[in-house]
Amino acid sequence: MNYNAVYALVLLYITIVTYGGGLLVGKINEGKRTWIMMGALLTLGPLLIFKYYNFICENCNALLSWTGLRFSLPGLNWAIPLGISFFTFQAIGYLWDVYYKKIRAEKAIVDYMLFVSFFPQIASGPISKASELLPQIKKLHPFNYMQAVSGLKLLLWGMFLKVVVADRLGLYVDTVYRAYEHYSGITCLVASLFYSLQIYGDFAGYSLMAIGIAKTLGFDLINNFQRPYFSVSVTDFWRRWHISLSRWLKDYVYIPLGGNRCGRLRNYWNILITFLVSGIWHGANWTFIVWGILHGAFQIVEKALGFQKYIGSNVLVKITRILITFLLVNFAWIFFRMPSLTEAWEVIIKIFGDFDGEIYKSSNTNFVLYLTGIFILVFKDVKDEFWARRHTVFDKKAVKWIVCLMLLVLIVGVGVLDSGQFIYANF
Repeated sequence: MNYNAVYALVLLYITIVTYGGGLLVGKINEGKRTWIMMGALLTLGPLLIFKYYNFICENCNALLSWTGLRFSLPGLNWAIPLGISFFTFQAIGYLWDVYYKKIRAEKAIVDYMLFVSFFPQIASGPISKASELLPQIKKLHPFNYMQAVSGLKLLLWGMFLKVVVADRLGLYVDTVYRAYEHYSGITCLVASLFYSLQIYGDFAGYSLMAIGIAKTLGFDLINNFQRPYFSVSVTDFWRRWHISLSRWLKDYVYIPLGGNRCGRLRNYWNILITFLVSGIWHGANWTFIVWGILHGAFQIVEKALGFQKYIGSNVLVKITRILITFLLVNFAWIFFRMPSLTEAWEVIIKIFGDFDGEIYKSSNTNFVLYLTGIFILVFKDVKDEFWARRHTVFDKKAVKWIVCLMLLVLIVGVGVLDSGQFIYANF
């Protein structure tokens, strides 16, 4: 990622193309599909060049070398503009919504520019729909005390997830994965479990901070996470994880392909293509492609077996399905985290084949801090998942103040405050 101000021109280009494309598609009656496809391709152009050009060249060069040809395609030594995947998808979503007549083309260019570049969400989402955000941009937002308090609470919890949970667990994960061949299988397993929590804390933390900042300004953004590790299936996981991307993929990839309004095999194909797109969107690497295919394959199997929905009230069955889903998602995260398929496979072999050795702890103090952050996260999610409608001691005003102060102390006292950028800022 790069914070070079010159890359603002990429954002400006995408804004102008989709703004003009929306006006054009909104006016003409014939040839709309041609123009919308052209607009989408022009919008995707910078994303393909900056993010995928080198990946395509490397694989083409490898293929040419395998066939005995010596021709080599040159790569580009360019950094990726910050947030390009997010604001590109948001702008394309607007363009297709105009095409499908879900919204009217926006005429006020200043309002549209703010929609595409809305600062709380531009780096890592959530990906907003024009029908949700543009009407809010057009309204005045006088200060609202209750809304500001709600926003600051979200900001505080998001900061806790980021610096106390994600960044501290990241110290352990980076240490182990950087030299996984020197650690035991059980240590690699712990690192994989920690990474599942790290990426959740990191991305959910960012999303909550973005939502919280927007709320203090009077804006409501889509909630991007809904306790995804309590999912009873991988299908359910994608209703709870990165909800704005799941919605985007459903509206602009899955449904246009035919969704589930077709034969069974075609429906399975649509699911696989949708999550292949999800994998490619996350990064220009075969590891992300395999990660996306795995999630698509898991959902196809669930649908074939009728497990995509949870029906029943048996607590033991529900807990079992939650654990199985978490382990499947955790398995896929290994491919997401490792830099190559070879290294991902070696870590998996370590986990399943090396049962000797002890768990690496770094230090007892660090391990206690890891477990403290995890305990608070799990307690909060359990409370919200199963006791949200019950009146508890945590609903009392004095207790809320104590909890907020405790979180603030933990952030300042044990948070990792020099860890760098968010994981999803790379996508």
